[in-house]
Amino acid sequence: MVAVKRDKINNDALGTGRRKSSVARVRVRPGTGKVTVNGRDLTEYFATAQDRSTVAQTLQAVGHQEKVDVIVRVSGGGTTGQAGAIRMGLARALVSYDTELFPALRDGGFLTRDSRMKERKKYGLRGARRGTQFSKR
Repeated sequence: MVAVKRDKINNDALGTGRRKSSVARVRVRPGTGKVTVNGRDLTEYFATAQDRSTVAQTLQAVGHQEKVDVIVRVSGGGTTGQAGAIRMGLARALVSYDTELFPALRDGGFLTRDSRMKERKKYGLRGARRGTQFSKR
C-alpha cells in the first residue's frame, strides 16, 4: 500500500522528490493546471524546454494537465537536477492525491529514485579519481 501524505490545513497532497543534490517539496490541489516553482511560473523558472518537459511529463502520463494546481519549493543543485527532483516529487504527490494513479506512474518510471550522486574527492588526489601529473624528473 502507498503512504498517503496530506496537509492538515489545506488538505493538499504532498510529495518529496530528490535528484543529485536537489530537493523538491511538491503540493498538489484541485485546480486549473497552474504550475508554480518557488513563487514563479514554470516557464519563467526553467529557461530550457527540456527541463520544462521533464516536469510536465508526469502530468501528461496521467492526463491531469488541467485538473490540478502544482506548488513547488525546490532548492539545491542545478536546473536539470531540480527538474528531476520536481518530476519525482510530483509523482509522489499525485499518488497521494489519487492512489489509482500509482500503476501508471510506477510503470512510467516516475517513482524511481535516480541514486546517482557526485563522487566525493579523495585525499592525495586532485578530484574524485584524477591524480597528480607524473613527473619523470
